[in-house]
Order: sequence, then structure tokens, then C-alpha cells
Amino acid sequence: MKLTYSYGFIILILLFSCSAEKKIQKKFRMGKYQTVINYYQDELAKQPSNGKANYYVAESFRLSNRIKESEQFYAKAGGAGIDKDSVHLFYSQALRANGKYDEARKQLEDIRIGAADEKMKERASKELDGLNYLAQLAEKENYYRIKNLEAINTPLSEYAPVYLNSELYFTSSRGTGKIYEATGTPFSDLYKASTKGAVVDVNTIATLPETINSPVVNEGTITFSPDGKTMVFGKGNTGRRKGTSDVDLYLSRFRNGAWTEPQLININQPDVWESTPAFSPDGRTLYFSSNRKGGYGGLDLYTAQMDSRGRFGKVRNLGPEINTAGDELFPFISDNGKMYFSSDGQPGYGMLDIFVVNRANGKNKVDNLGQPVNSTGDDFGIFLFRPDRGFFTSNRAEGKGDDDIYTFVNEDPNLKVVNYTLQGVTLTPKKGDSTREILPNTKVTLLDGKGDAMQDFVTGNDGKFLFRVYENENYTLIGETDGYLVKRQPYTTIGKSVPVETLKDLLTEITLDTILVLERLEKNKVFVLNNIYFELDKSDIRADAAVELDKLVELLKDNPEIKIEMSSHTDSIASHAYNIQLSQRRAESTVNYLIRKGIAPEKLVAKGYGEESPIARNTNPDGSDNPDGRQRNRRTEFKILEIGPVQRKPEEAFDEDKYFKNDGKDN
Repeated sequence: MKLTYSYGFIILILLFSCSAEKKIQKKFRMGKYQTVINYYQDELAKQPSNGKANYYVAESFRLSNRIKESEQFYAKAGGAGIDKDSVHLFYSQALRANGKYDEARKQLEDIRIGAADEKMKERASKELDGLNYLAQLAEKENYYRIKNLEAINTPLSEYAPVYLNSELYFTSSRGTGKIYEATGTPFSDLYKASTKGAVVDVNTIATLPETINSPVVNEGTITFSPDGKTMVFGKGNTGRRKGTSDVDLYLSRFRNGAWTEPQLININQPDVWESTPAFSPDGRTLYFSSNRKGGYGGLDLYTAQMDSRGRFGKVRNLGPEINTAGDELFPFISDNGKMYFSSDGQPGYGMLDIFVVNRANGKNKVDNLGQPVNSTGDDFGIFLFRPDRGFFTSNRAEGKGDDDIYTFVNEDPNLKVVNYTLQGVTLTPKKGDSTREILPNTKVTLLDGKGDAMQDFVTGNDGKFLFRVYENENYTLIGETDGYLVKRQPYTTIGKSVPVETLKDLLTEITLDTILVLERLEKNKVFVLNNIYFELDKSDIRADAAVELDKLVELLKDNPEIKIEMSSHTDSIASHAYNIQLSQRRAESTVNYLIRKGIAPEKLVAKGYGEESPIARNTNPDGSDNPDGRQRNRRTEFKILEIGPVQRKPEEAFDEDKYFKNDGKDN
């Protein structure tokens, strides 16, 4: 009986141990990392070399943004079911975060040589390149001067500063003292204080109203529209700035002297982390970070366009130039159009570093801001309130504790900022005469040199549109509105930039002008195609004619609702019958060219008119030959025969109840 009781007691202990293990694994999946750390550290006190316990402590520190503290645990992590290459990778990141670059290099070399997964090998190679990049970065002269904003910082966390209308907004965990299980630190709230540049009046520090802050929910990074009347911020239940799946973006509007109840906006996705929002300077693009499917790694940067009625849409990943297999977050767009962001996947000192995207000749180059802005700690949340100065956040060792807000000044003597703006007007030919009139309510899209959409603009009653552009680049403007043919028009800034060395001011604004003319969509309307010439007595498509016909291909693809007649005309040389045959062959030749370029045959009709419809005299009044007139008569035209249902959707009326969502699900 005594022996049986002993066996039963042992079984009960094992069952209790398994049950506790399942519970703590559930806590890990829920993101309650501090609870997991406390549990496994008790286990490690008994078994310091327990590979599984070390692994979960290391992972919990990493996932709760404390990777420096994970180093000693990754060193002993391992066991059945634990991927050793991932352990090597995260161990190298912990070593790098602690400034141990040679040891980090060894871990990465082990992956590069021994890993079975090619993607893991590729990532290790990139991380090794990043370590080599640090040596090059150290050789560059750096003009940044930084200072801890001691008046506002506490031993707890202050981060993500935003400057608006002489007020500094920031996030802090200095509040109620209620602790969240993920990090073991208090929940964070949004605060503001009056400030003159970087001189903060500490007596004015106050939390935002209770409609914004919740006592046991974390409020995070905040951004404002340029007029200060729309606020977007991150809000969740996790207590962490990154890595969890229940942070979403909320929107509030300033109405009647108060902020409205925050509402989830429509770009959130269920069970996806969405945060660190930032408006573009014109307020028409929202940048944010997300771990939604289809990205390049952990957290990626995305944009969402806001239309004239305040709706967000067209969510777009910023691509592999910006995003990596690591985390990218805390975007900021400065007044000169440069994007700043933080990343632990781009080459840096360890943990999050701050980077700037420099654009030249249509290409983006990501540059690390270097020391002293960056350190081996987390450096993030930059905001420029002038081209040469601003704020950022860091949890470097010399701070007051956890995350601190710092100020910086860029003392580069050659710093000159030039902003290029393209302003234009949408017009249409006025009926009855040769003048033009304003065409309102037109959507204008700016494409870059690769044909990718950069910005959209819907014109008002004045027909005006406005885009930020960059020097030495080629663009395409596309205009479209109901009842008009879509217009595609090239524009270039090549040769229009100002020499920076001639500028005296820190900031220079350059405005460029253009017009965009859209033609009415009317049945039987005739358009003459310029430069569609044929060799004498031939119907072959010449190279110069092909260039012009390619423009027609674009027009027909942009306007799929129209059916056209391609007509060809001749001068009066040769007989009437011959000219009819020749012009028919030429018309059919152009139609066949369009079909080969992807235009549906049923959308095209070929018609030769011979010499029947001249637009100029073939001979002069004295009977002599008129070569210029004959050339004008040897023309190609297209006429709109039919107009089918318009396939472009008109702008819908703004339905605020439909736009906002209150149930946590997509509309």
C-alpha cells in the first residue's frame, strides 16, 4: 500500500506539472510574456541548463522588446522541437544589441554555412553585410547633436513625440501604475504639454481626455492631420509597442471643442497588429506598420490613401527597399518629403535604428542616421518640427530609464532643403469655340517612372491639383472623370531643378506648373492622330508611327467602354479608286497593329476614305503643288462609334456609419 501510494503521488506530481506547462504555454501564445518569464526563471533556478526553459525566457524577452536581456538565455536555449538556426539568429541579434559584434558575427557564420533553409542562409548573409556596414558608417562625418529631454522623462517609458501647434504629444507609462502581464510595466497613455520648440513647460503636462485614454488599455503612437482636427492613434490590450496581434488604429475628430469617441478605422484587419501611424504633410496619405499577411517579415510599413471625403483605401506595402525580414515601424514623413522610419532588419547597431530614405533620380536609398542618434538600444519615433531639428526616442543605457525622449539638431553646414511641388489645372475644350474651360471633380493620379501610382488627387470646382515631385524624374499624369476620355500625359522634372549650392536659405519652395486637358466622351467625335505617316504608296507601320499608335493603345485600354473607327485618308495623287484601296489597306494596317498590342478586335473598325475628306488644299490657288497640304491630308484619325457602359466607378457619397466600424470586423 505504501509503495502504491508513492507511485500515485509521483503520477499526481507529473499530471500537475503537465497541466501547469500547458497553462504557461497558453500564456505565451497570448503574449503574457512577463508571466512566462517568471514561471521559467523559477525552473531555471533548479535547472540552469534546461534548454527549453532558457528558450522560452529568451523568446519572451525578445517578443516583449527586451532582446538585450535575452542574450544569456539564448546561449543555453535548445531541445526537441526548437529550431537551432532561429536560436542562432536571435542570439546574434541579442549579442549585437549588446555591442558584441564579433560574437554576433560567429553565430551568423554558423547559419550561413550550416543552415538547411536557404532563406535563413540569405537572411544571415544580409545580417553579416549589416555588420560590415557599421564600419563604413563610422567613417562618415555626422553632424547630429542630441540631448536628453530630462524635463519630461521619468524612470518609466516616454516615447513617440509629436509636435503640433506649440504642443508636444507623447506616450508614457507614468500613469496609474496598473501592470500588464506582457512586460511587467504600467499601461501607457497619451499626454501633451505646451512647448516652444524643444523647451517644454512641464507644468502643463496632462493626459488626453478619458475618451482617448483607457485605464487598463495601452494607447500608443499618435498622429494628426495638418489642420489638427483629425487624430489617428494605436490602441490595444498588450502593453507593448510591437509584436502583438491586438493593436488597432483608431480615429477621433476635434468637434465643438472636444475629441470625439475614437472609432476603429476600416484599414484594420482582424487579429493583426496595426499601429505607429503617421500622416503625410498634405494629410492625404496615412503611413502605418502592420504584420498582416503578404509582407516581407515581422512588421512592415504600409500606406493608405485618404480621399476627398475622408475615407481610407488603397493599402499598399512599401516594398522590399524599405521592408525586411525584421520589423519596420514608426514612419515619419518630413516637410521635405523624406521618409524616416525605424527598423531592426536594415543594417544597424542592434535593436531598432532610425533610417532615412533619400531619393535621387527616381530611386530610393535607405541610410542609417548613424551615431549619436542611433545606439545599440532601441532608437525610434523620430519627429522633425524644423528641417534641422526635432525629437526622437531611445532606451539607451545613459537615459533616465526605459524609453526616453531626446531632442536633436542637425548642424550640417551644407544642409539645404528644396521642396518641389507640381501644381496644375484640369481643363476641357469649350463647346463652340477654341478656348478651354475648367473641368472640376476630376481624379488625377501621379505615376512614377516605373508606372506605379504615387499619389491621387480629386480636383474641386477650381480644377486645381497638387503633387509633391522630386528633381530629375519622369512622371505620368492620368486624369479621369465621368463623361470624358481618360487622359494620360507625361511630365518631367529633368532640367527644372535649382542648383543647391546657389541657395542661401535652409528651406526653398519650388512650384512647377502644368495643365491637363480632357476631351469629352461623345459619339461620332473625331480625333486626328499626329505623326502617323506612311511611305509613298505603302501601308506598312513606320517606327515613328508606332510610337504614336502606342499612345492610342494606352488610350483604348484606359477607356475600354468605347468602340472606334480607325480611318485613313490620302491626298489627291493617283485615281480615286486606287486611293480608296490604299487608304483601306492603311486603316487595316493600323487596326492590326492595335490588335497585336492587345486591343479587342470587336472594339475596332477599319475604314479608308481615300481623298474624299481633305482638311487642306492639295494644290495652291495658282495650280502649283502644295506639299504641306498633301501631307496634312495623308492623315490617320479615329472616331468614336459606340460608348458602352462606363466601367470606372464614380465616387460614392461618404457614409460615415459605413466607413467606421465598431465590431472589430472589416466592413
